[in-house]
Amino acid sequence: MEETIKYAVTDYGLVRVAAVVPQVNVADVMGNVEHIIEGVDKAVKAGAHIVVLPELCVTGYTCADLFGNELLLDAAEQALVTLSEHYIDIPVMIVVGAPLRCSGHLFNCAVIINHGGMWVVPKTYIPNYKEFYEKRWFTTSNITAIAGKDSIVVCGEEVPFGTHQIFEAGHARVAVEVCEDLWVPTPPSSIAAINGANVIVNLSASNELIGKHTYLMDLIKHQSAHCIAAYVYASCGYGESTTDLVFGGNAVIAENGKMLAEGMRFSTEPQMSVADIDIAALENERRINGSFADSMVQFGTPFEHITMVVAGPLDYECNDLKRPVRRLPFVPSEDDRLNSRCEEIISIQTEGLMRRLEFTGIKTIVVGVSGGLDSTLALLVAVHAFDSMKRDRKDIHAITMPGFGTTDRTYTNACAMVRSLGVTLHEISIAAAVTQHFKDIGHDPDNHDVTYENSQARERTQILMDFSNKVNGLVLGTGDLSELALGWATYNGDHMSMYNVNVSIPKTLVRHLARWFASSLDDGTAEGKAIHDTLIDVLDTPISPELTPAAKDGTILQVTEDIVGPYELHDFFLFHMLRYGFTPEKLYLLARKAFQGEYDTETIKKWLRTFIKRFFSQQFKRSCLPDGPKVGSVSLSPRGDWRMPSDASSRLWLEQCDQLPS
Repeated sequence: MEETIKYAVTDYGLVRVAAVVPQVNVADVMGNVEHIIEGVDKAVKAGAHIVVLPELCVTGYTCADLFGNELLLDAAEQALVTLSEHYIDIPVMIVVGAPLRCSGHLFNCAVIINHGGMWVVPKTYIPNYKEFYEKRWFTTSNITAIAGKDSIVVCGEEVPFGTHQIFEAGHARVAVEVCEDLWVPTPPSSIAAINGANVIVNLSASNELIGKHTYLMDLIKHQSAHCIAAYVYASCGYGESTTDLVFGGNAVIAENGKMLAEGMRFSTEPQMSVADIDIAALENERRINGSFADSMVQFGTPFEHITMVVAGPLDYECNDLKRPVRRLPFVPSEDDRLNSRCEEIISIQTEGLMRRLEFTGIKTIVVGVSGGLDSTLALLVAVHAFDSMKRDRKDIHAITMPGFGTTDRTYTNACAMVRSLGVTLHEISIAAAVTQHFKDIGHDPDNHDVTYENSQARERTQILMDFSNKVNGLVLGTGDLSELALGWATYNGDHMSMYNVNVSIPKTLVRHLARWFASSLDDGTAEGKAIHDTLIDVLDTPISPELTPAAKDGTILQVTEDIVGPYELHDFFLFHMLRYGFTPEKLYLLARKAFQGEYDTETIKKWLRTFIKRFFSQQFKRSCLPDGPKVGSVSLSPRGDWRMPSDASSRLWLEQCDQLPS
């Protein structure tokens, strides 16, 4: 049985890789070796554990019939020995391309050099169409399988030879493929990944054509996603022959479908891309994905595992981390993607609600509106669903329920929004009912404790539920994913509904969805402008449950983020802890990089501890959630993505929080 990887607390399960595109001069082997050494030295100085160079870069890819000349091939072998001797005492894994002879055949090879040792992986798929005619010189690796050949002689020394080799470099298990191997229906990397490889390296010589680069980038990202692996791609560039082709020099690093680093194409200077691969995240993803493990049954095959000697873990600080870390992981960064993502999310929410209404035969919706973000979004989704079903918006009953903490601003916004949308508005004050309730249970109304707050929330829910019975309606929930993670909801109060369209929407995304609605509903009419202006004011209003009285001037005093912390931090913690199973130590590192200059380390530590404490203690609320549509990759549904006992201890996580350095 394969041994489980254990991560030291100092390295976060990261491995640094580099894709290097050196200067080449066709057939100038020793000159090329000098440039290769320059590139590798630069990568080593940058802290790389693994360095990948282009296909046949020792000789140049475009040598053509010179590959039939013994002098060139002898020089290539000697160059490999030179590289091996040069790096014998440097703990780095180098993967470089060279032509090698074996049993009357010539192979296009990736040569792995490490600590004085050498291993060879030959190219499997030899292109021989359009501009490629490699079969004129090279033989497929499949011939070695037929002949049972597992070694090759390089300068008189026998070294391992074959495609079924996985190289273990720190946490990385590296498999190697060469150029065309990526472009076939079943790349060798797919089989290697199923058998344990979590980093794929590709030595390539791919010429530039109109539109080809975009396709190649998609191919790399998709293959890294299919394999749940990192993909390091180095392709030859300036210096290759331009007789018929031009090579742009790609240095690309992707991880599980996302681009981490990309060099500049068409540069006359050497290129290098460096990134930290998160092996821990990849391994977590594979553990969760049962279908990935099941593939082993069909495609499991013996691979030889070779241990590489590489440098120890880097002393990572947030400034030194070589990977992008986004502040808002739930929100796409590009405007065009954000707009299309918002439209897609609204469609998911809308279709879920439409189907629930259709299945139950319910004709009306009841939704509580406070003038805040969440209830506004739920109301807009309800309107969108009714429009799609060609139903009268008047059958949406929006109820505003002012209480002791309701401000004029939120009340006015709630009423204005409902009227602008043409929805039926009801106003039902909860003040008298809650005051009577305080008398019934003997609570002092001047004591603004949790009883004071929760009594209001439960009274509002009672009104919504009973009113829905009256009109044969469905109570639409408004609470979002971030509130569920923190337990920032009153149990059997705003926590409860009959269907919740916001259940998978984090607070940082709610803002963008509301802003998207503001733009899409502003059709140039007076009504459209009124909706737009109201939505913008809702967005500018501090987030608050408004359960305690406002200031004398009407200012909201009970600001949620002052109490539980910034939602952008909590959403960041939520995404990375649930999506990848990260520890507090790693969350702290990533948050410091993502929010550098915005929050100091003590602030991040404080709210990280708050997040963990609340996340564990509030599971009982999530264990009995109403139905609602899953929208993104992170969900807290007890029937789906997140199943956690309500009495799980947070001790391990809190202890690590307390040990975090300042």
